[in-house]
Amino acid sequence: PAEVVLRDDVAIAFLDRAPLFPGHLLVAPVDHVVTLPELRDVGPFFERVQRLAGVLPVALGAQGTFVANNNVVSQSVAHLHVHVVPRTKGDGLRGFFWPRTKYREGEAATVASRVREALAATA
Repeated sequence: PAEVVLRDDVAIAFLDRAPLFPGHLLVAPVDHVVTLPELRDVGPFFERVQRLAGVLPVALGAQGTFVANNNVVSQSVAHLHVHVVPRTKGDGLRGFFWPRTKYREGEAATVASRVREALAATA
């Protein structure tokens, strides 16, 4: 089961099951839309994305974030989702072809808890 870090009437955010780095989040609108151009109420959704992009460095000791969204091409599921990935200079992420990893036993729950705590501190 995915580790949910945020859920409200607009969006749900959870840890990617094959993260680029620990804390890699997927943020999806609660209402079903397939691509970003179909999203009617962009502002509230991207306010959640913006908040998570600001919280990840605090929660995980990263220097910044990478935020990305695929529309159709390379979109692995037919539901809009935005990737919010913690970044640190020299982390090895280059271009658009990245190796994926798996969480160690119990690691996903710990990372999700840290992000939830950081979100609560900014509420």
